[in-house]
Amino acid sequence: MSDQIQFIVEKLNQEPFRKNYNLITFDSLESMQLLQLLSDVLGEIDPKHAVDIREELPEQTAKRMLGLLGILKYKPPGSISDLSAFRQGLVTGSKPVIHPVLHWLLQRTNELKKRAYLARFLVKLEVPAEFLQDDTVADINKQYEELMEAFKNLHKECEQLKTSGLSAAEIRRDISAMEEEKDQLIKRVERLKKRVETVQNHQRMLEIARQLRLEKEREESLAQQKQEQKNQLFHAEQRLQRAQLQLKEMHHAVVDSKPESLMKKLEEEINFNSYLVTEKIPRELESKKNSTYFLQKVVAEPAMSQSDLNVLEIKINEVNAQMNQLIEKRMMKYEPIDSKFSMYRQQASIISRKKEAKAEELQAAKEEMSSTERQMLQKTNQAHELEGSEVLKGDEFKHYVNKLRSKNTFYKKKRLEIAEITAEYGVLQRTEELLKQRHEAIQQQLQAIEDKKGISGYSYTQEELERVSAVKSEMDEMKGRTLDNMSEMVKKLNTMVAEKKASLAPVIKELRQLRQKCQELTQECDEKKIQYDSCAAGLESNRSTLEQEVKGLLEECIQEESNYRYINCMKMNLEIQLQRAKEEVKAYVSTDPQERRKAIREQYTRMILEQENLGKKLREKQKVVRESHGPNMKQIKMWQDFERLMECKRECFLKQQNQTAIGQVIQEGGKDRLVL
Repeated sequence: MSDQIQFIVEKLNQEPFRKNYNLITFDSLESMQLLQLLSDVLGEIDPKHAVDIREELPEQTAKRMLGLLGILKYKPPGSISDLSAFRQGLVTGSKPVIHPVLHWLLQRTNELKKRAYLARFLVKLEVPAEFLQDDTVADINKQYEELMEAFKNLHKECEQLKTSGLSAAEIRRDISAMEEEKDQLIKRVERLKKRVETVQNHQRMLEIARQLRLEKEREESLAQQKQEQKNQLFHAEQRLQRAQLQLKEMHHAVVDSKPESLMKKLEEEINFNSYLVTEKIPRELESKKNSTYFLQKVVAEPAMSQSDLNVLEIKINEVNAQMNQLIEKRMMKYEPIDSKFSMYRQQASIISRKKEAKAEELQAAKEEMSSTERQMLQKTNQAHELEGSEVLKGDEFKHYVNKLRSKNTFYKKKRLEIAEITAEYGVLQRTEELLKQRHEAIQQQLQAIEDKKGISGYSYTQEELERVSAVKSEMDEMKGRTLDNMSEMVKKLNTMVAEKKASLAPVIKELRQLRQKCQELTQECDEKKIQYDSCAAGLESNRSTLEQEVKGLLEECIQEESNYRYINCMKMNLEIQLQRAKEEVKAYVSTDPQERRKAIREQYTRMILEQENLGKKLREKQKVVRESHGPNMKQIKMWQDFERLMECKRECFLKQQNQTAIGQVIQEGGKDRLVL
């Protein structure tokens, strides 16, 4: 309970609430303040509920909160019979009701915000059946349901886009990069077109190249389909081999055995399975249920200290000792009667234990054999995926090793030849360098002779002319060869296309049959998939209901635990009060006057007497005040009149001071005279 309150206080002190509570101030909140706090939390989840509860009736507040809690799927702790108590506690602002609601809301605020937002659009309005008979109302209701479904789909797509991790900036960058690549490809295609336009019959060649590309793509797709079919054939052959192996084993078992032995073997297997079903598995299930019950009982108990554990161990030892004594007494009491059967009972118990041990060993051996078979099959598949062929065994493996050895010797021989060629290449490279040096020296001598004769550059010009003529002749030959090659290539392409068509005709025919078979298998697969989806949906719904039940039971367990701790705290408070009451009774009954003075009753008696004396004095003072009230009021009135009279005289004196410039007022014999 304290952890729950501490969590609530921490959440309320954070954004967006910022209440600045502590445990004491939060615990001292009144019912109206708790209801207002709950309304503020609900208003944070759904802004429509951000209202002041002082401006609405308590029934409206309870109805509004219960409606939103129902939409948010809040399950109040306790059984169905406690719902009325929950509603009453929500109306009155009871702490045991409000605190769990706040804890549940603050634990999953973001999730509940999303649920409240969706509830605005997905909570269906129930229209009575008699109104739906009207065509207009029925059409509007149908449009309403279609819009609701469209909203669901759009919301799912939005959530998928949010979780996909793709941002608008990344998409823009990708689009810009793709546009740049597109521009580069367009420019490259234009350059290639310009280069090809100079060649004769380029359109026909382009068409032939396009057909060649299409045929190559088709060939690749057919090769891929062929590889897939080979893989399927290989898997089918593997399944066939496994089935044949099982059939062979069964044939061997049948050949070497008789019907009586087969029946005996089947009876043994049936007896073993019936033993597992009727004795072993129910016993294990019962033991698991008992252990689960005891574990749940231990979990439901409060936390225990080491001293409590020691006390329990002592009690367990005492109970075990008592059980041993009772068993000994029983054996001593019934030993003369059961002396004949004790030996048989011991043998039966030993045999039953051996039977259980052997059954467990057999079951473990079967599980180990099945796991080994699965591992062997998995390893075989992995080897096939890596090598592309079956795992070699026996003579095949020896042949493969011999083949590797012959290849190794051939590799070593070729490596020696490569080393010899490398050495010869080094010698030839050195010879080439020496010849280049001699050529440069001869060229320098020739240039010096030409300078002496006055015909410098003659040899260079002669070489250039020879080189240009040689290049021209080579270009002419190359053009001729290119044209011949192109014509030969066109012929070859035509023949290749014809050959490919002829070779692919049976494959295409076979492919059509395979496509038809593939369509049938696809249809069967779709039907099986529909069955699987329906079964999976049913299992998923069952799982969700079970999860909800488990969640409700866990919340109920938490609530019961909090109630248990609350009751323990109340019990401790009552024990403290009971102890104080006992001490009070002891002090009150005691003959010692000092002890009796310490009693709370005596203290309160003295305080009551003091308050009574004070009340008497105050009543006497009140009586005196009442008696003197009238004369005092008259005296006050006389003083007020006197004050007004003196104020009037002061004003007259001030006026007299101001009138000295006009004349002089002389007072004689009680009369006033004005002298100008």
